[in-house]
Amino acid sequence: MAGDEIDEGVAKVAELVALARSKRSTVALDRLVLGVKCGGSDGLSGLTANPLVGRISERVVAAGGSVLLTEIPEMFGAERLLMDRAVDESVFDGIVTMVNAFKRYFLDHGEPVSENPSPGNVAGGITTLEEKSLGAVQKAGRAPVSHVIPYGARVGGAGLTLLEAPGNDAVSCTALAAAGATAILFTTGRGTPLGFPVPTIKIASNSALATRKPGWIDFDAGEVLGHGFDTVAQALATQVCAIASGAATAAERNGEREIAIWKRGVTL
Repeated sequence: MAGDEIDEGVAKVAELVALARSKRSTVALDRLVLGVKCGGSDGLSGLTANPLVGRISERVVAAGGSVLLTEIPEMFGAERLLMDRAVDESVFDGIVTMVNAFKRYFLDHGEPVSENPSPGNVAGGITTLEEKSLGAVQKAGRAPVSHVIPYGARVGGAGLTLLEAPGNDAVSCTALAAAGATAILFTTGRGTPLGFPVPTIKIASNSALATRKPGWIDFDAGEVLGHGFDTVAQALATQVCAIASGAATAAERNGEREIAIWKRGVTL
């Protein structure tokens, strides 16, 4: 039994740090596991930031890497777009089962399945659940859906994976990290300071937010309105690679690193 638990714990952590040290090496995009997430969306999210992230998702999947898409309630009303891209019947059935189970989860807790968007989303210009969902699923681009995994599971292979988790920012981003994401592309139109267990790249849907909150935002997707998707997607890809190589995100510089576990009851 340790005489001083704190000293003993610090010593054990130091041993783990020594074991964790590794030599830096150059790897290709096929080693990247990207989590994609939106929070505090606005009317431009589905027009700028989310489709821009979709371009990055397509590049990573085409290179043999992995992309994780979660927030199952953000798929309600647009789930058929993902079902149509299932690589086989078992994946199709997995999407159907997961979406329907999440709707049942809401109903069993007395919550409707059609009253999202949130008040903040409405204030930002989103009018209906379907509008929000059609924007949200664009974060996956047009990549085929290769896997469907439950909450708490690890990503099982290359391609686009759907991960069971609610829309709550902290819960879903923690789930993405636990599933194996090495970075998270987080789009926002309203802004949020939160960071999570892996590098979280905040992407503003509009230039006004990027200008107003430079301490929160890493990338301005509003630039696509003036420069087009191809040019801005290349700039974002360059920044993603830099952060994957060790550059700090705004959340990391601010010391923001939260976790949240999906608790009992209903989480939207």
